Amino acid sequence: MLNFVAKFSSPQDWLENLDKIGMEGEELLKEFQKGGLINQDLAAKLKRESYLSGRSVEELIYERRLVDDKKIANLKSRLLKVPYQKINFDALNKKILELIPEETARVYKVAPLSKKDNLFLVGMVSPDDLKAQEALKFIARRNRLNLGVYLISYSDWQDVLRIYSPYKGEIESAVQALNLKPGEGGRRVVRLEEGGGVEEAPIIRIVADTLREAVQAKASDVHIEPQENYLRIRFRINGELEEKAALPVELVQPIVSRVKVISNLKIDETRIPQDGRFRSRIFDREIDFRVSTFPTPLGEKAAIRILDPTTGLRTFDQMGLTGKNLEMVKTNMEKPFGMILITGPTGSGKTTTLYALLQMLNKENVNIVSLEDPVEYFVSGVNQSQVRPEIGYDFASGLRQILRQDPDIIMVGEIRDNETAGLAIHAALTGHIMLSTLHTNNAVGVIPRLIDMKVEPFLLPSALNLMISQRLVSLLCETCKEALEAPGDLQKIIKKALSELPVELSGKYKEPYKIYHAPGCEKCRGRGFVDRIPLYEVFEMTSELGEIIYAEPNAQKILSESKRQGMISLRTDGVLKALDGLISIEEVVRETEEV
Repeated sequence: MLNFVAKFSSPQDWLENLDKIGMEGEELLKEFQKGGLINQDLAAKLKRESYLSGRSVEELIYERRLVDDKKIANLKSRLLKVPYQKINFDALNKKILELIPEETARVYKVAPLSKKDNLFLVGMVSPDDLKAQEALKFIARRNRLNLGVYLISYSDWQDVLRIYSPYKGEIESAVQALNLKPGEGGRRVVRLEEGGGVEEAPIIRIVADTLREAVQAKASDVHIEPQENYLRIRFRINGELEEKAALPVELVQPIVSRVKVISNLKIDETRIPQDGRFRSRIFDREIDFRVSTFPTPLGEKAAIRILDPTTGLRTFDQMGLTGKNLEMVKTNMEKPFGMILITGPTGSGKTTTLYALLQMLNKENVNIVSLEDPVEYFVSGVNQSQVRPEIGYDFASGLRQILRQDPDIIMVGEIRDNETAGLAIHAALTGHIMLSTLHTNNAVGVIPRLIDMKVEPFLLPSALNLMISQRLVSLLCETCKEALEAPGDLQKIIKKALSELPVELSGKYKEPYKIYHAPGCEKCRGRGFVDRIPLYEVFEMTSELGEIIYAEPNAQKILSESKRQGMISLRTDGVLKALDGLISIEEVVRETEEV
């Protein structure tokens, strides 16, 4: 049973009673179920996986983004009677950060909050962690301070770790340790007697620190790029590339070689591109890195895709799929067979949505088999396979084999050709749930595209259940965003978008409409945004749409049917999110088109 304590008047009082508090994984799961945060099936699965892996239930929930961590923090605050505190990042100066060493903050999931006179306030992700309690008490005794404790959310703790990050300083000291001489490296002349040398520790440190910093910054990619006079390292964060380091040109070959070593690539092959992959444990979680090298006249370029499950595996709540759109998705996922297609341009988050669908369908009593190129995230309980076109194992041949694996649910990463399209339709018609992606501009374009891929039109009404189109836009920083009245031209765009909605959706927004901008702050590192969120449009197969397909499936009639259904277009979904203060209206207008 949970060992509860009375609610104390201050964080100091609570700290004195830390030894009375304990929360085991099983009890925590029960409370999450009571709070409606997870269901019974998921709880049982997490409990079993925690037992087998030796990792805590809470860690698994955090890693897979199954529940918003602020909801978890609020629930734990109520259960443990520990006050919850949102971190004030403006108060975190260097002197306060020095009170808790970075390694201690990482290992014990704690963070300094503030210090006034002799009272030192700290935040704990897991206040019932006995080892963390002892570490904080030791720090307080050593500095002769009184200690007060608050419970903090996992995401706030992660943001504090970013402030600690010593990336640039570590890189500079590692470069200095190499004692480089100008002119060594770059486009160097190869001496015939030259052999392979032993890798030096500073190079290993540079690569390791770069990857840690990229994970900490929630970057999706790292680019290691040789330039004429220097080596450039850039991170892609929220879709934008940012230069993070400029290193001596002499480091091009050693750093790329180190990346190739850990990716199990051929070091001596520099003439052709190579692809590899490796997994590493960073910040107490396993992260996959997908590596691609590319020859250039200045040396090899390396691009590293970071496949972090804490950012790549999300629920629909976290992805902004709500209301009518979410209800349509859930209804169609309950159908015993049929196809759900996700469309959008490259980089629009289609794969992330596919994984969200997979996680909802992933249950003990179904067999899920996927074909991917490549497998981006490993999902427990799903039989995932990576296609290899170079040896004849492509989506089409793989799909034929999948049908012999007794599947209930099939996921194909992308429908790229006529053969795959035909096989996917056949699978959907023969009692399977089929999930896949397609390249079209919007949901309405799915049907003409499939017909263009030689799928017989009369098969579509029976095979196709749902079409989802999406785009990614930047999520505004909650800390620094501010409201202002939209200018005249945007007022007209907003009014037109809302006019397409029923009164119950549009009625809560009054003229003149307010929009939001974020100038940038310490929390978002001056960028004004902290993540990206998809815009959605969801189009359902209906008997009326089926009649149009049987008769004359032209784009105009299909568009008219989408309006009859009351489909919320990408533009309208973006306007609603902008009015709610999630995103910028200007980006919505730029990324979507008027229907």
